[in-house]
Amino acid sequence: MIIAFLNQKGGVGKTTLAIHLAAELNKRGLKVLLIDSDPQGSALGWSAARAEAPFPVIGMPKPTIHREIAAIAADYDHVVIDGPPRVTDLAKSIIAASDQVIIPVTPSSFDLWAADETVKLIEEALPFKPDLVRRFVVNKKVGSTTIGKDIRAALEAASYTVCMSDIGQRVAFAECVASGKTVHDTGDRRAQEEIQNFTTEVLDNAR
Repeated sequence: MIIAFLNQKGGVGKTTLAIHLAAELNKRGLKVLLIDSDPQGSALGWSAARAEAPFPVIGMPKPTIHREIAAIAADYDHVVIDGPPRVTDLAKSIIAASDQVIIPVTPSSFDLWAADETVKLIEEALPFKPDLVRRFVVNKKVGSTTIGKDIRAALEAASYTVCMSDIGQRVAFAECVASGKTVHDTGDRRAQEEIQNFTTEVLDNAR
């Protein structure tokens, strides 16, 4: 399965979630490849910061992924793509290549409005990819705050499918990505459980 994290807005946690999904899939004994399609190369930087990466990470910030993905993915159980912000042609190529697109949003009204551009790109692809799985995930949620509940309610009111597994705003996530680690390398049990639950949901949602 090819799973992409996309949002035309930056700062929503695409790289963090892509790295942690790939790491959890690998931890479950699955052969996984992480593609960094963001010209900033954050996932590649994470990989370089590790003494030994648990799975391969390659850079591919070009709008030809949909033409090359079959050959690239052939030797893997799953391919995770960390998408770029504000690069429409590349985003379209990633959507065309993917089986499942996940749109991370943080609990803010601005993120909800900004995600509309990504939704439109996905909707444009649906006539050609009617089986494409697309879901939002609420990321960087602070406890059980009202705004966290509000963004979920707003997404659902707009008939968007939202992952049941929210990801919290935790220092462990930021520190891990900067240092080449994952929350599995830390003692943050709650963060580990969030990633485990999210990964299970992603796999269960596959068609």
